[in-house]
Amino acid sequence: MRSSKDFFRPLAVGAPAPLREIPARPSRAIHFFDPSNEKMAAKIPAMVGTVDVLLGNLEDAVKADNKVAAREGLVRIGQSTEGLGGADGSTQLWTRINALDSPWVLDDLTTLVPAIGHRLDVIMVPKVQGAEDIHYIDRILAQLEAKAGLDRPILVHAILETARGVANVEEICGASPRMQGLSLGPADLAADRRMKTTRVGGGHPGYLVRQDPTDTSPEAIEGPRATFQQDLWHYTIARMVDACAMHGIYPYYGPFGDITDVVACEDQFRNAFLLGCVGTWSLHPKQITIANRVFSPSVADIKHARRVVAAMGDGTGAVMLDGKMEDDASLTQCLVMVELAERLAAIDPELKAAYDAIEI
Repeated sequence: MRSSKDFFRPLAVGAPAPLREIPARPSRAIHFFDPSNEKMAAKIPAMVGTVDVLLGNLEDAVKADNKVAAREGLVRIGQSTEGLGGADGSTQLWTRINALDSPWVLDDLTTLVPAIGHRLDVIMVPKVQGAEDIHYIDRILAQLEAKAGLDRPILVHAILETARGVANVEEICGASPRMQGLSLGPADLAADRRMKTTRVGGGHPGYLVRQDPTDTSPEAIEGPRATFQQDLWHYTIARMVDACAMHGIYPYYGPFGDITDVVACEDQFRNAFLLGCVGTWSLHPKQITIANRVFSPSVADIKHARRVVAAMGDGTGAVMLDGKMEDDASLTQCLVMVELAERLAAIDPELKAAYDAIEI
């Protein structure tokens, strides 16, 4: 066992001190790109400032023959793209490294940290099974940061893609001060659980509830009745949100694979937002627009939240507002929305104008 006093000491001599609180940086959309794809890489400079996070993907969707090219491409992008990554970057720079049991992961870390560690904000680790996976990454990063002379720690983000990872989600969240957040990985998780779906995120028409029959006659039972599609991922997202909230880190919805169904994509993103997620993955530029809209509080919600804050005064007791009781719990909920709006307004001029126009 480690003493609690040791938890915030660097794991290597000369490494930067661990953070005591994870910054609440807006990350509504984590947009994935393949650094080995020259056409895709050429678009990155123009995307800086239009998306909260750009993530250079080194794992799935990058063929084995392209692993080295993807790694080298990410180094070039990180070194040459103005405004991308680092404490002052207008868009964060993340990467998803290869799985810890792959032959490429160690080269990912030993190449990226010395070359672009000062620009790299978060490393996303796939298929995290338990705290031991985070401990492994934690120690290596501390050694590489010390060697590279970095003055701030690179944060770690875990993907829940296995049943064991979900079962260990609380200990994963608390495994290191580097932990920035968690994402749902529905495709790999579905396979690991032996779920009978081939969809990447979203619901399934076979997972439903059916309206009760009007009576017990065969005609009523076998006749047409309304059905309501359910969310396969509600339990996992809710558990992930609780674990992240407990440890002061951030939960994210993962990929929505049906690029063409923008309506269902928006519904799924909004469900995750309402449950407590702060952002999602984007697999196509059209999903960035959806994520930015969904994971930003509406003008109506911010107006109501500001009215509650103004009416509550010192934050104790209860008041009636539009016929509804508002108390200290209501105030806490509203402050979450107001603080989020302030952070988003600082980076999004359109949102700032909309929020500034609200009259109380």
